[in-house]
Amino acid sequence: MLLSLGLAHGSALAADPVRIGVAAAITGPGAESGKYLVQGAKLAAEEVNKAGGVLGRPLEFVIQDDQSTNPGAILAFSKLAADPAIPAFIAPVRSTQVQAIAPDVAKTGKPAMIGGTDPQLTAAGNPWLFRFRPNDRYSARVIAEFGVKTLNRRKWALVHSSDTFGTSGMRNLAAALKEQGIEPVVVQAFPNNSQDFTAVALAVKQSGADVLGTYIPFETDQGIFARQLRQLGVAIDWVGSSTTASATALKLAGAALEGAYAASDFHRDANPVAKAYAERYEAAYKAAPDFFSAWAYDAVTILSRAINAAGSLEPGRIRDALLATKGIQGAEGMYNFDQNGDGLHGYNVVRNERGAVTFIKRVEFEK
Repeated sequence: MLLSLGLAHGSALAADPVRIGVAAAITGPGAESGKYLVQGAKLAAEEVNKAGGVLGRPLEFVIQDDQSTNPGAILAFSKLAADPAIPAFIAPVRSTQVQAIAPDVAKTGKPAMIGGTDPQLTAAGNPWLFRFRPNDRYSARVIAEFGVKTLNRRKWALVHSSDTFGTSGMRNLAAALKEQGIEPVVVQAFPNNSQDFTAVALAVKQSGADVLGTYIPFETDQGIFARQLRQLGVAIDWVGSSTTASATALKLAGAALEGAYAASDFHRDANPVAKAYAERYEAAYKAAPDFFSAWAYDAVTILSRAINAAGSLEPGRIRDALLATKGIQGAEGMYNFDQNGDGLHGYNVVRNERGAVTFIKRVEFEK
């Protein structure tokens, strides 16, 4: 799939376009998040092109469907990597798919912008991965601190997917709780794309927990679990990862997610760039943005800035320019890339209220 984004005004760029590869969920259970990703990336590209493009050339996307699966992600990336004209990539948002393609990214030797939040993705020595969301060491600390110190809850139930994202998130949250002298009363794992969460919900109910911490990557699972949990009469506090406050999860779960808190990397009220982005996104797509679109918007914006700063499409020079990105405010937060390729170091605490997501506070960490 080729998405061409030329200038909207008469001064159209005449040079051949710079083509960026995008691996996104066009089909499968993550298709809704893939739609948001592509829309956020497209909005950024339109702004880049209106401002003069990349190295004086228009930005253009080559999109491959990752089918919401690991094999699909590997196939999608291999197709993009086979094109020698593509200097960099927007990779999948889900940690398990980023993990699947990471060896091929290293072999290709070109920068890949990622949205997966598993801390290990950028700690494994792959110099070509650049993360445009904060990793889950930070979300775990925010979830634990807010649940314990603000909500005053100490009897924790942890529910997580059994994939890379969920398992890593659970371990980080359990470690953050242990630092505060708390051991979870129950820990429950489930496979992605589950249709029945009755056993998990019952385990939470029978545990006597007074707060629920979750790491659930797919919005469909989030919605089904929330509805089944409430059907069993479980009405304890809930502090989850970003999906708990995603636009699609709220549509699917309805009132079942009312009052739930989340450590979310994006909220329109978190900073002025986020607010301006939300207004532009709503004007373009007649819908509210969430983190699935915001991280892709920032990735395209900052990647374009790095290419212009490098003055070249040579991968090594782009990589150096990305690593040199410091103090740049994006919709997701303030970008200061470290040597591992992590650009963000904080989360927002948000709450679902009457179908909308309200901002509570921003929590930043030095490292």
